Amino acid sequence: MPVFKILRLRDHAQEHFRWAPHTSGVARLKPKEYQEAGQIEAASVYSAWARLREAGTPLRVGDLLEAEAGQLSICKYVGFEEAQWLQPDPAPPLEGSPTES
Repeated sequence: MPVFKILRLRDHAQEHFRWAPHTSGVARLKPKEYQEAGQIEAASVYSAWARLREAGTPLRVGDLLEAEAGQLSICKYVGFEEAQWLQPDPAPPLEGSPTES
């Protein structure tokens, strides 16, 4: 049975996420806004959601489940949607640095 890592949205980001308008598509997330909160063994993200709810530690809107393969699923009001970590933009080249011809 698959094991999911539980990632909780930090409190300072919770209110912003909660009141932000719903968008569809892949959510882009900042790793610093999440903290690990254990693991759970379940057949699917919805099974994990139900097991956590029954255990008294439900997922909140904005929390993540990370599959063993690294796939992120974010808990939203409408269910789970795909998510990815936000990758910082590469730094622009410095002026005066050699360029390739």
